[in-house]
Amino acid sequence: MNTPILKDTIDQIFANGKGILAMDESTPTCKKRFEAAGIPQTGEMYRKYRELIVTTPGLNESIGGAILFDETIRQKTDAGEPMAQVLMDAGIIPGIKVDMGAKSLAAFPNELVTEGLDGLRERLKEYKTMGARFAKWRAVITIGDRIPTDACINANVHALARYAALCQEADMVPIVEPEVLMDGDHSMQRCYEVTEKVLKNLFFQLYQFKIDLEGIILKPNMVIAGKGCPIQNSIDEVAEATVNCLRSSVPASVPAIAFLSGGQSPQLAAEHLNAINTNFKDRLPWVVAFSFARAIQQPALDAWKGEQSNVEEAQKLLNHHARIAAAARRGEYVLSMESR
Repeated sequence: MNTPILKDTIDQIFANGKGILAMDESTPTCKKRFEAAGIPQTGEMYRKYRELIVTTPGLNESIGGAILFDETIRQKTDAGEPMAQVLMDAGIIPGIKVDMGAKSLAAFPNELVTEGLDGLRERLKEYKTMGARFAKWRAVITIGDRIPTDACINANVHALARYAALCQEADMVPIVEPEVLMDGDHSMQRCYEVTEKVLKNLFFQLYQFKIDLEGIILKPNMVIAGKGCPIQNSIDEVAEATVNCLRSSVPASVPAIAFLSGGQSPQLAAEHLNAINTNFKDRLPWVVAFSFARAIQQPALDAWKGEQSNVEEAQKLLNHHARIAAAARRGEYVLSMESR
């Protein structure tokens, strides 16, 4: 493990108020989103959409790193350039999703565990030759009746720690993503309790596996009530709960936290991130940024509709929402930015 390489990668990703674009949707996820937008669900259409993203003019002003899917890092643009190379030429560091998805946890109904450790050492070596300098592994924690169980939490954070160790061995920065889902009718307080427990268990495992905390990026959920909860808390309440939870769970030696949007609307994700960076900027020992997917991509996907004639408008929307996320990271977001 070369700690200076890891630190340099993290510094470059988040330089000048930038964040991470997650464009690593799996094929099933792409299929679902394309179907909802009325776009043909074919491999070529997925490639065209990802080319639209990586060739967006000005994206590098807000985005310092982009997470790719295995299929994408192997693809080329119409001009014959590898997608990862297009990003690198623009000054955006390519990363790669390396987990194989969340699967049912045997003997634990309604709970999931993420798989993909088999062969990961070899896959990381290959991805590195393709230009990837960081990786991502997502664990999924569901809140429900008598869940999550300790067994589910422990299985997922153990896998995250093993993944992180393999990444650092390969001199690649691990994005460690323990996502407590917004699905459900749970309260913000319940989300707080579960998120705190998951994070404390995670960092215990990272310590056990000798992870250099200065060489990781944490990608957590915000502390927010479930989508089905009748009480939806204010922007400032979510920001305060999120900061308090992280301060009680995340060591100050972690250099950066990049929130997932988790199904929030683009506006809500920006408002929450902005409030965290505005209201608590003097209490944050970490860079607090974003690693958004839908919150940046969805308006562009809806505008594109799979039509070449809509590419320019879609790219403008993508760049616009990336700029909004970057403004929120700096604590400079205002509602008027939503209108172009």
